Amino acid sequence: MSLPNSPSGPGSRRREGALGRLGEWCARHALVVLALWLVALAGVQMLQRTFGGEYSDHFSLPGVQSTQGRDVLARHDPKGGPYISQVVLHDGARPLTAVGGQIDGAVPGLRRLPYVLTAQSPLPPPGSPPKPAQGPPVTRPLSADGRTGYIAVRFRLPPVTLGTDLVGVDRAVAPLRAAGVQVEYGGALGQLARPATDDRLSEAIGFAVAILVLLAGFGSVLAAGVPLLAALIAVSCGLGCLGLLAAAFTLGTVSPTLATMIGLGVGIDYALLLITRHRQHLMDGADPAVAAGRTVATGGRAVLVSGVTVVVALTGLSVSGVGLIGKLGMAAAVTVITAVLCALTLVPALLGLLGRGIDRFRVRRPIAESRPATGGATPVGRDRYAQRVARRPWWYLVGGVVVVAVLSVPVFSMRLGHIGNGAGPTSATDRRAFDLMSSAFGPGSTGPLTLVVDRSEVPQADRPALAEQAQRVLGEVPGAAAVTPLRPTPDGAVLTATAYSDQAPQQPGTTALVDRLVHTVLPKAVRGYDAHGYVTGTTAGQVDFLDVVAGRLPLIMAVVVALAFLIILIVFRGVLVAVKAAVLNILSIAASYGVVVAVFQWGWGGPALGVSGTVPIESYVPMMMFAIVFGLSMDYEIFLLSRVHETWLRTADSRASVAHALEITARVITCAALIMVGVFAAFLLSDSIVVKMLGLGLAVSVLIDATVVRLLLMPAVLTLLGPRAWWTPRWLDRVLPHVAAEGQVPRHPSPCADRRGPRSSNYDPDRRPRLPR
Repeated sequence: MSLPNSPSGPGSRRREGALGRLGEWCARHALVVLALWLVALAGVQMLQRTFGGEYSDHFSLPGVQSTQGRDVLARHDPKGGPYISQVVLHDGARPLTAVGGQIDGAVPGLRRLPYVLTAQSPLPPPGSPPKPAQGPPVTRPLSADGRTGYIAVRFRLPPVTLGTDLVGVDRAVAPLRAAGVQVEYGGALGQLARPATDDRLSEAIGFAVAILVLLAGFGSVLAAGVPLLAALIAVSCGLGCLGLLAAAFTLGTVSPTLATMIGLGVGIDYALLLITRHRQHLMDGADPAVAAGRTVATGGRAVLVSGVTVVVALTGLSVSGVGLIGKLGMAAAVTVITAVLCALTLVPALLGLLGRGIDRFRVRRPIAESRPATGGATPVGRDRYAQRVARRPWWYLVGGVVVVAVLSVPVFSMRLGHIGNGAGPTSATDRRAFDLMSSAFGPGSTGPLTLVVDRSEVPQADRPALAEQAQRVLGEVPGAAAVTPLRPTPDGAVLTATAYSDQAPQQPGTTALVDRLVHTVLPKAVRGYDAHGYVTGTTAGQVDFLDVVAGRLPLIMAVVVALAFLIILIVFRGVLVAVKAAVLNILSIAASYGVVVAVFQWGWGGPALGVSGTVPIESYVPMMMFAIVFGLSMDYEIFLLSRVHETWLRTADSRASVAHALEITARVITCAALIMVGVFAAFLLSDSIVVKMLGLGLAVSVLIDATVVRLLLMPAVLTLLGPRAWWTPRWLDRVLPHVAAEGQVPRHPSPCADRRGPRSSNYDPDRRPRLPR
């Protein structure tokens, strides 16, 4: 059976190109391809287990003031490092002085650990007379009732870089636990003590949802199994490669979870698109191997273009200049690349292996794409929904915009920040330490700020006056619960103090205090002298990270949008189509941002997801969401536009093109979206609040994109634009390279490629663009 403008008949093999030949070869040598993938999977996993690295959230921001202050402190006071964690002690029945012997034994044990600089006991030295309490409670390591205290431990390196080995710390405090004292680890030490995140349940739920959706959509057990097997192998290979990259680069602990989420989603989507095309070729009477080749020649090109778009969006995160964010994008891109490779090679091999038996085990009547009408007949009449959109496009456009606008309202109150230990589950030691310290010493005690005044360039005679001036300025700092007196380092070149906020570290008041200290208080404290002031420590570093991310978020958005716009323009040769794609994707992202803000920052449903109270939006989540959502949205954009463009090139009827594309892609896009929503939503069960945010945001964005955008906004906009959607100036059409999403490239510029604008009214729709022979 030969179809119009399809790769069949004389010379079809040549027109199918390299992708078609690759797909057919894989289908005819299915066992070889499958064996190669299994060998690659086993090899990568063995290498990863042998040479793979560890994931760590430790990163540095070169050039920011907190890093400069840390470096100054390290040069002049090696034992005064800013990496402080607390070993919190609490005894509800007696004061801690009753177990002074155990405390005095634990502190030296902590000091002897190789990665510890100092450990300070909350009790006075043995034999010394008790001293009256001095200073605010937040500055004292022992509570007023004596039942709560903490051992301040300074580390040579950030505790997160020490792996998960806390044997030394546990051994040192074992006598305290044996005496009935509650011992909890606060700060970064507490985060280190948390068990590794296990997202296997989320992955299993995501797979279960995918199975149900595929069975309902395909009606065949074997056809439903192909996308799952391909996605599983792609993600497993990608995670193995990611583990090897972790040996050379510092990758965040959320990297494998993020890579799994994205890899499963796109891997199943790409295979789903190809199988739908393949089954239609089989129904048309093609040989299974030939059908697989034709599928890869057409749908495979769409997969390749879509994969490139997603990878470009993810790698665009490197523009942030923040290593953590750029490498998170790289981690997600790894599984996208393996998913594309699997779709282009393993999927046609499995299709060739199954042959015509792909529908052997049915649970319902199998379906596939419907074929366009031959000749000039318009397919609009086949789809009542498309008819309604064509008759009243403004109604659908306004309705979709209203829905997106309402969901986007919370975006205007978005507050970026860092999710503190107080938001974690009560089963975590860092959460219990946070609660104990906040109750005994105030919320600011969990996030001390180290103040550093570098006076190394100040003459010796002027240093006392500088110290007096700085102490006077630091005496009254709005937003600070207390500031300890300045003390010199052993060489006298640097002054240090500790400031405590009157709010918890993740609260906006603490962020404002850091900014006030950096930009107002410390400059005033060193005014008139050749000295410099810094605020360092974990909390100050988080604020600097927030400032950097917030400042570069518009740049990343602009780069990602521009690159995606360029890809759509090159592939579909329509300026307005590319503009429409960028604008609609931004709208869907804004709506998903709004839902995330409402749930986590406003607290609408946060407790049901295991989040205690309200939390700010983790500073890098919007940036990650933008790149990922924009890339994934382009999946559906390319899948749908490729069908619109294909019919447009054949019929030159804009309304018929939109209607036909909706008709033949509705089922596959709906199935793909439901699978992605299920995969992403399953990660709401994760223990990590950041993963919950990403899971919810991605699930909502895909749902909005596949419903409001693809069913309301996109068809309405394309209907209103009509032939103008595909207009490209002739000079631009000559400059742009020719890359078609479906593997068919017009030899001449598109019918609307004209300097004067859209096609003239006397254009003959029967004179269709010629395809290369």
